[in-house]
Amino acid sequence: MSYFIYQSKKIYYTETGNGKPVVFLHGNTASSKMFEPLLPLYEDYFKVILVDFLGHGRSDRLPEFPADLWQEEARQTIALLEHLNCGRASLAGSSGGAWAAVNAALLRPDLVESVVADSFDGRTLADDFIRNLLKEREGAKQDEYAAGFYQWCQGEDWEQIVDMDTKALIQCAEEKRELFVKPLSELKVPLLLMGSMKDQMTRSDLSDEYGAIAAKTGAEICLFESGGHPAILSNAERAAEVIRNFICVNQQRKLK
Repeated sequence: MSYFIYQSKKIYYTETGNGKPVVFLHGNTASSKMFEPLLPLYEDYFKVILVDFLGHGRSDRLPEFPADLWQEEARQTIALLEHLNCGRASLAGSSGGAWAAVNAALLRPDLVESVVADSFDGRTLADDFIRNLLKEREGAKQDEYAAGFYQWCQGEDWEQIVDMDTKALIQCAEEKRELFVKPLSELKVPLLLMGSMKDQMTRSDLSDEYGAIAAKTGAEICLFESGGHPAILSNAERAAEVIRNFICVNQQRKLK
């Protein structure tokens, strides 16, 4: 088990595989465990790095989560890359981790080679975000499968972590916080936007939102017709093929 220190707290991470580094960033209320079943799809191609953001999984706990959670998680990602001293890495963020990945690239393009942003709402939170969040979280607590996923990712204090996350996201939405540290037009690295058209946890106009982001960034878009949230799990094999190709093609372009 590996840790590094960030603001006097321990952050957990793991490394496996060989090749260029790719850091997978988990979403809200999850942990790096969500990616462990996917390792066989990636570790023969890349050095795969998994990390638990502070307050999650095997990392140190926090008294509360900040309302600018995804910007703070971007700073934790940057600190990890600095600690590893591995050169430029690609980032694959899912759900909340997608915002963290894009923010890290906006802050430190010198450390980031490319970004995969999977299953997230994009530039803004939908108007019905708070209502849908509360409904989803309350239902999940009562659902044996969802509660089991939380406990698998977090441990026995999973319910406290879920409640802290819900509070932070509601504050973010109510205060209409900026989700990105800079305008997306300033993004300097290749971007892949991924998602599922059947995902009930992303905005209903996801295709249009991704198109608007692509117009500002030149991003590639991959939307699967089926699958739930997030696409990187529900369409695991097809998503891995798309992600591997995206990262490898951009690495080859850098070498030319």
